[in-house]
Amino acid sequence: MTRQPDFFLVGAPKCGTTAMHAYLRLYPEIFMPRAKEIHYYGSDLSNLASQLTDERHAALFADVKSRRRVGETCIWALYSRLAAAEIRRDLPHAKIIVMLRNPVEMVYALHSEFVYQWVEDIASFPRALAAEEDRKQGRRLPKSAYPVPPEVLFYRDVAKYAVQVERYLDAFGPEQMHVIIYDDLKKDSQGVYRAVIEFLEVDAGHRVEMPVINPNKRIRSVRLRKLLHRPPATLQRFCKTIIPSDAARRRWFERLDGWNVGFRPRPPMGEKVHRRLQAEFAPDVERLSRLLGRDLMPWVGQGVDRTTGKMPVPHNPSNMERRAA
Repeated sequence: MTRQPDFFLVGAPKCGTTAMHAYLRLYPEIFMPRAKEIHYYGSDLSNLASQLTDERHAALFADVKSRRRVGETCIWALYSRLAAAEIRRDLPHAKIIVMLRNPVEMVYALHSEFVYQWVEDIASFPRALAAEEDRKQGRRLPKSAYPVPPEVLFYRDVAKYAVQVERYLDAFGPEQMHVIIYDDLKKDSQGVYRAVIEFLEVDAGHRVEMPVINPNKRIRSVRLRKLLHRPPATLQRFCKTIIPSDAARRRWFERLDGWNVGFRPRPPMGEKVHRRLQAEFAPDVERLSRLLGRDLMPWVGQGVDRTTGKMPVPHNPSNMERRAA
């Protein structure tokens, strides 16, 4: 019988999940499928969840063999309203790993990634934010080559973590959850990784190299990317005339698409938009801080320790600790 996952990396997106998935795949006692974004749980995000049948999901874990732990990464499961309950229904003893990042940074990075993937057709970040209310009414949705549930384009909702974390606390309890803050991963990746290994209760004697994974990708020309991924019929006929071979034509398109991608830091967010998002996210970050027992208000420009530049950790017990008591 195929083994089932006993832990889940549930997101959030653009919070280091790609790197953590890759690092865990390298660990000798842990099995992780090659696929990072397994959309099996989260039936409310129908465009994603419907992509994987029971048989295809089970096949991902056919090669587990004797690994001590079996993990699954589903970066939209944290945002999903139903995934926590669905995982709990099938695997009530599963461990849950959550990764969180400054919500202002996260929404900016997510928009950049969506533009790169051609999920988002509004290249301007402020304009994409302004389109959210229309999109919630079914308007101004992108006609992209890669359709996604409209909900993933509600950037502000994706980055309001408190209610998402609460769903998993209610379903699994704090003893089955491990929360990683992206700032900590950047400062001490080995320390954060060791804590994950300890949480998963596997032999800590193995060392894994941790290279930089998933750097920011930017498109040189959005118009060229659209032409390559959804070429008009006239262009298809022209290319077929000058390059008759399907394989050669595909390689040429892939080479041109690769040239069109640049790996470089995204430009800074506009100060006005940054301040507005900080104000909008402040109530949710305060609620999250109480849940985790950690002052995350520096994310929204409040509570910075000017002597160290670090985010202080309060001594009062978190709601997670109180739930465990």
